[in-house]
Amino acid sequence: MSASPRPRPAASRGTPPPPATEVAAPAARDVVPPAVEDRPCQGIVSDPLTVGIVGAGRVGAVLGAALARAGHRVVAVTGASAASRERISRLLPGTDVRSADEVARAATDLLLVAVPDDSLGTVAAGLADSGALRPGQVVAHTSGAHGLAVLDPVLAVGALPLGLHPAMTFTGTADDLARLPGISYGVTAPTPLRRYAVRLVADLGGVPEWIAESDRPLYHAALAHGANHLVTLVNEAADRLRDAGVTDPARVLGPLLRAALDNALRYGDAALTGPVSRGDAGTVARHLDRLAGTAPDSVPSYLALARRTADRAIAAGRLRPVDAESLLGVLADRDGTPATREAGPSTRDRGAATPTRGGTLSAGGRRAAMEGRTG
Repeated sequence: MSASPRPRPAASRGTPPPPATEVAAPAARDVVPPAVEDRPCQGIVSDPLTVGIVGAGRVGAVLGAALARAGHRVVAVTGASAASRERISRLLPGTDVRSADEVARAATDLLLVAVPDDSLGTVAAGLADSGALRPGQVVAHTSGAHGLAVLDPVLAVGALPLGLHPAMTFTGTADDLARLPGISYGVTAPTPLRRYAVRLVADLGGVPEWIAESDRPLYHAALAHGANHLVTLVNEAADRLRDAGVTDPARVLGPLLRAALDNALRYGDAALTGPVSRGDAGTVARHLDRLAGTAPDSVPSYLALARRTADRAIAAGRLRPVDAESLLGVLADRDGTPATREAGPSTRDRGAATPTRGGTLSAGGRRAAMEGRTG
């Protein structure tokens, strides 16, 4: 039974230990439970770890496979559903399927807990109460929304808590393994486990991004907003193209969206194009009226994004205040009245559900437009 993560010589892995500067972080971003702060740390991950996984969902099974590929021993995993067991057979063949308590006992070095966010606290408490955990055992969760506090029950019995969230979307197939090299991991770790966390992330082929305990919700909100909502947005766009008679929306959207994403990541708000950035109020009004007749459920999201786009365009100087006034009127005039007289009947006239207004342009955006500010 190991008392703590074992040190490993640099030559035992292809990736050398990081320099000291790579693991340092400002004190303000380091939330360390006192009980862990005083506990000695023997350094980075050493010889192959004995690993167990609680939760063979899309994330847990893939990370388990990645750890096995890096030379660690994945000895046990939980998997109750047929989908989980099929995933285990493909990604972790030969690994014992056991109960959570049995997996925790078998995972003498590292227990990876990959369960839904809202279940994590209950699972952690259950593992601690079961007596299956031991002092010095590392318990790492993969939740983006939680930091270390959710693992307080395991800390109370002497285990070492670690938040290790892969910033990647998963399908639960072997294809995910090819996407892991180079991705970021949102890591929240007590100081004694920082070098351990760096090496563990390196074994997974990733890069650590240190996230303070208090910043985990904001970090996760940013990822969900950017990735999860992107899936909804893309599928909405594809559905509307089908409504317009396009038989292969992916062929139309693929090159456009790839270029838009690449430009946004490279140039920020300077990458913005389209009718909102030009202040084309008439075009936006026609969009809204046609959407109201064809797909009224799409109107609220279009409005919310157009308003936020206008906000950012004005603040970045992409949209001149003189050009913004008519556009702001169109975006504000969506509580059941026509956007423009020539744009056609309103959503109420068509018998469609009235879109939720959801607020107008932000106060800062309106002031910038009305006061003539462009930066």
